[in-house]
Amino acid sequence: MKSYKIFSGTAHPRFAADVAKNLEVLLSSAEIARFSDGEISVRISESVRGYDVFVIQPTCAPANDSLMELLIIADAMKRSSAASITAVIPYFGYARQDRKAAPRVPISAKLVADLLQSAGVNRVVTMDLHAGQIQGFFDIPVDNLYGSIVFKEYVERLNLVNPIVASPDIGGVARARYFAKLLNLDLAIIDKRRQKANESEVMNIIGDVQGKSVILLDDMIDTAGTMLKAAEALKAQGACAVLAFGTHAVFSGAARERIESPAIDNVVVTDTIPIHNPHKKITILSVASLFAEVIRRIYRNESVHSLFD
Repeated sequence: MKSYKIFSGTAHPRFAADVAKNLEVLLSSAEIARFSDGEISVRISESVRGYDVFVIQPTCAPANDSLMELLIIADAMKRSSAASITAVIPYFGYARQDRKAAPRVPISAKLVADLLQSAGVNRVVTMDLHAGQIQGFFDIPVDNLYGSIVFKEYVERLNLVNPIVASPDIGGVARARYFAKLLNLDLAIIDKRRQKANESEVMNIIGDVQGKSVILLDDMIDTAGTMLKAAEALKAQGACAVLAFGTHAVFSGAARERIESPAIDNVVVTDTIPIHNPHKKITILSVASLFAEVIRRIYRNESVHSLFD
């Protein structure tokens, strides 16, 4: 009978190993190396003919290397007669470039979608896309999973005082509203004006946060500038605690220094991106078991959406 195999790129091998462990299978072997000029070399070390192949590779920093490596692995699988190729991309890089926000700029997320399909990918599994419409950039199935599942279980264990969910900006309202509905909590919204890339200014808070523990939810924490200014504004309005939740721990620039601010009481992220030397304030929740269950269901042609009902 046709079976499946799990492969990993070099971006996050520990996560791939955790997924394979949850599936009670061994990671399959591939030789991935670099030539002296930086070119990527891939050789699949075992037969994949007739197998459903799952390649686990977040396109995190270094984003270009991680993406190119994924494309080359997919091409190698296609040329080795794999029955199907599913790209498991826990963190989908370039997702913030999802539209023409200014004249003469690319829609890089669409370009990445085209590249993946050209490389032979038949399906994509990812988590908390920055913009849900990116699923429409593909002509193949895309499963966009929700980190809210593991966040919900974690929050319920905390027994917070007067909890409320907040969105750090208008763009994240739908995500925050969904999470608030899961927890049966009220919603606050922070209206901010972005002056330039990676900098933001909080303008106003919509909702009452006086004396409440605020769950500040976003899809990613990059430089942590948005989270810090939002937390400072919430504390200024009387919030007793601010917990910053972000599915993807990008942590670029001065993120770690900003996390140390007393305005942020705790930071909760998932392991979609490898985190090196995590700060004592950072709590890391694993989503490996969730991805493993999705892979199992895809292989068995079972419903993925029912996981989130």
